[in-house]
Amino acid sequence: MDIRLLRSSDIPLIQHANLENLPENYFLKYYLYHALSWPQLSYVAVDVSRPPKTPYDYPKIVGYVLAKMEEEPADGVQHGHITSLSVMRTHRRLGIAEKLMRQSQQAMVETFGGHYVSLHVRVSNKAAIHLYRDTLGFKTEKTESKYYADGEDAFCMKLELDFIREQLREEEDEGKDKKKKALKEGEEGEGEDVDEGEAVGDVGRDPAKGSKADQKIKVKVGRGLGVGELIEKDESKH
Repeated sequence: MDIRLLRSSDIPLIQHANLENLPENYFLKYYLYHALSWPQLSYVAVDVSRPPKTPYDYPKIVGYVLAKMEEEPADGVQHGHITSLSVMRTHRRLGIAEKLMRQSQQAMVETFGGHYVSLHVRVSNKAAIHLYRDTLGFKTEKTESKYYADGEDAFCMKLELDFIREQLREEEDEGKDKKKKALKEGEEGEGEDVDEGEAVGDVGRDPAKGSKADQKIKVKVGRGLGVGELIEKDESKH
């Protein structure tokens, strides 16, 4: 199973998953609005055991999470919101919904500095409530009466994201420590005796022998090369 970012080409497939599993349905432009406004937050689960046979085949998407950041939060605190979450019935009880949610939550903190994430869930949806409350740690803030179009109430749930921020900070500190350790080991290794090849310039040469630049080479000049004789002959013609 591959969890990756939602692409615009995935929208018809996640709409299909939505229509198959949930009573709350949306127009295509609503999915596109999420994909274009907050491309870092929505993810899909792709069944890689059934790859497309041709470049024109769609991937088999078996789940998705559609998420956004609240543009004008009433409490003035930057936070995210889960708009929709769905996993096909053929792929449930595999931890896919949890992975999708955790990936989106981390992106909310990393990209937008979100402090918490909120969502609504039907009071009758026991499986979803178990996932949010018992697995992911959401807490029920309040009950909103007749929230859904059919008149059913909804639990408004919330999860603080400070634990993700702390995890990211620890990973960053760990990376810095590894970098410092590598630099330290490199500096210590510089003191070891290493054959560095031939000496450059006069460094390391025997002063008695001098450098190559100081060594004199005897060459023939003037008459030894017959040059003088040529000049004399040319002058004699005049």
